[in-house]
Amino acid sequence: MSPIARYFPILQWSKEYNKEALTSDLVAAVIVTIMLIPQSLAYALLAGLPAEMGLYASILPLVAYAIFGTSRALAVGPVAVISLMTAAAVGNLALQGTAEYAAAAIALAFISGLMLTVMGLFRLGFLANFLSHPVIAGFITASGVLIATSQLKHILGVDAHGHNLIDLIGSLIAHLPETNLATLAIGTTATAFLFWVRKGLKPALMSLGLKARLADILAKAGPVAAVAATTLVAWGFNLSDAGVRIVGDVPKGLPPFALPSFSADIWSSLFVSALLISIIGFVESVSVAQTLAAKKRQRIVPNQELIGLGTSNIAAAISGGYPVTGGFARSVVNFDAGAETPAAGAFTAIGIALAALLLTPLLFFLPKATLAATIIVAVLSLVDFSILPKTWNYSKVDFMAVAATIFLTLGFGVEVGVSAGVLLSLGLFLYKTSRPHVAEVGLVPGTQHFRNILRHKVETHPSIVTLRIDESLYFANARFLEDYLYDRVVCDEPIKNVVLMCSAVNEIDMSALESLEEINRRLDEMGISLHLSEVKGPVMDRLQRSHFLEDLTGRVYLSQFDAMKALTPQPSPVSAA
Repeated sequence: MSPIARYFPILQWSKEYNKEALTSDLVAAVIVTIMLIPQSLAYALLAGLPAEMGLYASILPLVAYAIFGTSRALAVGPVAVISLMTAAAVGNLALQGTAEYAAAAIALAFISGLMLTVMGLFRLGFLANFLSHPVIAGFITASGVLIATSQLKHILGVDAHGHNLIDLIGSLIAHLPETNLATLAIGTTATAFLFWVRKGLKPALMSLGLKARLADILAKAGPVAAVAATTLVAWGFNLSDAGVRIVGDVPKGLPPFALPSFSADIWSSLFVSALLISIIGFVESVSVAQTLAAKKRQRIVPNQELIGLGTSNIAAAISGGYPVTGGFARSVVNFDAGAETPAAGAFTAIGIALAALLLTPLLFFLPKATLAATIIVAVLSLVDFSILPKTWNYSKVDFMAVAATIFLTLGFGVEVGVSAGVLLSLGLFLYKTSRPHVAEVGLVPGTQHFRNILRHKVETHPSIVTLRIDESLYFANARFLEDYLYDRVVCDEPIKNVVLMCSAVNEIDMSALESLEEINRRLDEMGISLHLSEVKGPVMDRLQRSHFLEDLTGRVYLSQFDAMKALTPQPSPVSAA
């Protein structure tokens, strides 16, 4: 593959593009466009931004991803969690006026885009692996609860504020007497209708004789139907005079192209938030992309995905949008609708652009309660508290991490929650690897295999202690191994040899090497020889570049069986009488 094609995946799939792929992509684009229009408007309001910015964030970013992305089905754009994080990040700046607030959100997209692109160019996609799945699941679940709760103010037609669950609920209760009944009627009706649409509309249409594909398309258009119906009702009965809050004037036309703000104060204030948004967005996007790619035996390139998402966010920033990433729901819809290539995203962008040009005047009377209902129905599918009993049964440590992430996100807000999630993931990694599993092993009779003496009936010799280390050795666990080994050999047994079985050791860093040197020296003072067995090639290469092997009191054996055979004392021959 040429270097250019590696960074521009469009050059690869476009060579095989044909009429069948074009047809499939166009059909998928129509379905996703229908779904994305109300979602884009709703998520922009969730982020505290003008509704049109949701449309702007759904045009050029889709084109950028079609050029630089590697997933055939991922649909990028505004998503609920990133919208909430954007609201939290920009809200902390205490800016005056919608224009300054929007400018900060645009700058946030640009900073995030630069971060993701640089990470991709330097192949740093592996960093996302340090954010554990249980912590991510806990954060998304808590965020879903926060988002749904934050939208209840639009369902009730009241003013309520807060960045955590306690503040939101307290504010909602305080303003409950101000509930607007007309808004409540629209909001609850739209919510109930959208919940029914997700599960019940397709079977109902098929029972009327419609084909499955057509019924599926019409079911996906459910949110559009809710938007159209409630807009007509609000217009026909002039409900804005009755206190129903409407979207109002949405500028008509394509996104305005301009560079984002380069204010040093804004950039420094948003840097950490942009990093967190980049990490969460990348993890969410790659998880979706890998899941969908596996279904068609395709593959994605995580480092190139960083570039794809990075350029998408830069594209959002220069076209009046805010941070975007790959959305789970719309990507699944895109996949199920038959998208064959990223061109489906580019066609979707054309559809959104046409909507921005032609349909925005029709949105003037759209009740905000309808958009809130769209968000609530979408995000509640993300809430999954079953992760708590699952982790409790499997790993108490992971359970504590999930529970802490959920509690901190709900109690202190999304930024504290995601920051704690990152720190917990790193902390869990360090905790687990700093106390590696070390097993004393013996020979399984009649074989050349060695197993844990506490789990199997094995053969051992009192003069030999064999310890199998089930983790790479590095600075965080080097001292643990020292303490473990000294505790084992300080006893009344006639120990003469200690063998470290290194079959699971993939790395020995400098700190661990110094610990091994100290272990070798102290065992020698005790009259005990230190040996190694089953050392992997790359590890041996590095050991050979040090003085450790020269100073080693014992030997390095190819296999543990060889070590056992060589070190086991042979019985003395019986002398003839």
